[in-house]
Amino acid sequence: MKPSISRRITLKHLLVDENKCIAFLYYDDPVLQSLVKDLPGYAWSKEHNLPYIPNNKKNLTAVFNTFRGIAWVNTNYFFKISPTKADTISLDLDYYRNRKLPKEYRSCPESFYKKLELKKYALNTAKTYISCFEHFINHYDHLALEQINEEDIRDYLSKLHKDDRSYSYINTMINAIKFYYEVVLDMPHRFYEIERPRRRSNLPKVLNKQEIKAMIDHAGNKKHTCIVALLYASGLRRGELLQLKLQDIDSQRMVIRVNNAKGNKDRFTLLSPVVLKQLRAYYLEWRPKRYLFEGFPGVPYSSTSVGKIVKKAALRARINKKVTPHMLRHSFATHLLEDGTDLRYIQNLLGHKSTTTTEIYTHVATHNFKSIKNPLDSLY
Repeated sequence: MKPSISRRITLKHLLVDENKCIAFLYYDDPVLQSLVKDLPGYAWSKEHNLPYIPNNKKNLTAVFNTFRGIAWVNTNYFFKISPTKADTISLDLDYYRNRKLPKEYRSCPESFYKKLELKKYALNTAKTYISCFEHFINHYDHLALEQINEEDIRDYLSKLHKDDRSYSYINTMINAIKFYYEVVLDMPHRFYEIERPRRRSNLPKVLNKQEIKAMIDHAGNKKHTCIVALLYASGLRRGELLQLKLQDIDSQRMVIRVNNAKGNKDRFTLLSPVVLKQLRAYYLEWRPKRYLFEGFPGVPYSSTSVGKIVKKAALRARINKKVTPHMLRHSFATHLLEDGTDLRYIQNLLGHKSTTTTEIYTHVATHNFKSIKNPLDSLY
């Protein structure tokens, strides 16, 4: 029996009364809910609003046995890469090679992993390619990989369209498929004619400065305040924020060093004096060991937690919009542009490869609109 792709459950670390526990995240599903409640030592955390069980080898085995063939178990947040591996440039995909999978499930061939490692793909990109390609080849589990042709790929992409998958997902799926046939097997642009979906030209959503201040003021404790403030004041991506180490904060030069950002690039961005003061107060109270924001000592804070912090800060600030961490980055760029900062500087601060990407903020900045007289006004 194949696991249902529509059912997923994520394992997270949780500390309850100083005891290590396994917490579960999943969308409302009566089947998953029933199975979780049957796990040994099941309990509910009111503080974290999550179900959990004690973290031990026996219980962890019970989790995998319970959900095998029923749901995908996401362990990306549970089995973290060790700090020594995270700091190296080389990509190690042994976890994917050695993971236990259902008998009927077809995993990526070894040549796929080797090529990702040799070309030193970023870990997140590698994980995405592996996931996409495995979904694809398991859809055609009755065909050998060399038997899959262009028409099969078009049929699969058509299915994704009907399933209302996003432009980004379909585009990444095409990249993953092309990676295998054109990069791994070195076929000369075999799928060059595969049509890519037309991308919607969505403008970035931004907040005004009063809304940003209200969110920072209502973020909660010192740690949450610094997270919200840094996302905006330095224009950081969520992943960049989580990988910041203590030594990346340069208070002498008033800059923040962002290492191994998107595209494996390093850059510097702004360090606000206001945020620096907040960070010093936060450090004295929380004493992080390695990363600037940690879930456990020496382990970076989780991406999900950052999203929840931003969402709660917006609710407390009574902002009637769906606010995400990336919206704070968009707001940072837009406000800089409205205040007269040159587009080239904004491009460098954001880490964009091309000014074309940064130019989208010219469509949402309103500073030029103020000099335009509305024709209705001339009627009165």
